[in-house]
Amino acid sequence: MKIVYFTETFLPKIDGVVTRITKTLDQLENLGHEALIFAPHNPPKEYKGHKVVNVPALSFKPWYPELFLGLPRPRLGRELDNFEPDIVHVVNPVILGLWGTAIAKQRNLPLLASYHTDISQYAKLLKVPFLGLVSESFLRDVHNQAHVNLCTSQPMVNSAAGLGIKRVRLWPKAVDTELYHPDNYSQEMRNKLSDGKPEAPLMLYVGRLSHEKRLDWLYAPMTQIPNVRLALIGSGPAEKHLKERFKDTNTKFMGYMTGKELAQAYASADVFAFPSDTETLGFVAMESMASGVPSVGARAGGIPDVIRHGKNGFMFTPGDLGDLTEQLKKILADKELRKILGKQARADMEQWSWKASTSKLCDYYQLARTIHRRYDPPSAH
Repeated sequence: MKIVYFTETFLPKIDGVVTRITKTLDQLENLGHEALIFAPHNPPKEYKGHKVVNVPALSFKPWYPELFLGLPRPRLGRELDNFEPDIVHVVNPVILGLWGTAIAKQRNLPLLASYHTDISQYAKLLKVPFLGLVSESFLRDVHNQAHVNLCTSQPMVNSAAGLGIKRVRLWPKAVDTELYHPDNYSQEMRNKLSDGKPEAPLMLYVGRLSHEKRLDWLYAPMTQIPNVRLALIGSGPAEKHLKERFKDTNTKFMGYMTGKELAQAYASADVFAFPSDTETLGFVAMESMASGVPSVGARAGGIPDVIRHGKNGFMFTPGDLGDLTEQLKKILADKELRKILGKQARADMEQWSWKASTSKLCDYYQLARTIHRRYDPPSAH
């Protein structure tokens, strides 16, 4: 198949959506499919043999300067026509995805849309009221133009259906269990993460340092659990604020990490602290769990699809900082419990490969093409 992607985020940005796209592209190459990617703000010119087309973009300042909104140009349509795609896939349609939806409809192409971010929740957290007012109806209207809609966790499938989005299916979760593995434990890395105190209880967070991730909530356990240390891997718009907030605690800001270094960081912590209550899945929790390190996450969004409370980690009630602190303290205080939870977390993650997830996605592409033939045949236009 020849697949066109319109994505609001792509490399060099690193987040859960980008991880899913790049891992999918890895597998599409192996499965013999070809992709063309339209992405904003200076992406690489190609990825694993798939051409990437740079779309001019504006930063979403002042609310989220790391996010770039693609501004379509007529030449992009010509690029798409030259590629002659079998299907169009819009990822998190907002501006660029809306244009991708329009161009697919204009050319009568099969269309699949995937829903990765709860925009209405983000609008509230980023204090963008005008976005909150239109986001739910906008999401419903855009997604309902697609022949198939995908969400990345069962709770988000239910949420999308509740918004009135139709033809919703589950895009199975996946994690790289070869890269992220308990064998990556490194005493040297633990020394770095703990700022030279490897014997101290060590919490880890990996991801964007942004306000909607609720990292402020970690101040409570940092000030209430004796001798605890926290390592934050990543960067983002809230970094300056968080450095000021946590300046009197044993918190170390590590910046970005990737590859083997990141895998060592995951495996060398005692617990993954994941306070965000706006996740549609939570790749970073899965990567930690594949590394044999249990997670404590919010009982919200897609997290309950990953963490089984008391089995492979713990969950807390969003906003209840006493509950968050208690769940983290339980794991940090009991080495045997950490071992049991971590072993089960690893076993659970071994079920979810990128190959299986991408094969299922290709099945959905075929389903979208079938629905398109049935309800939008070329002769009808």
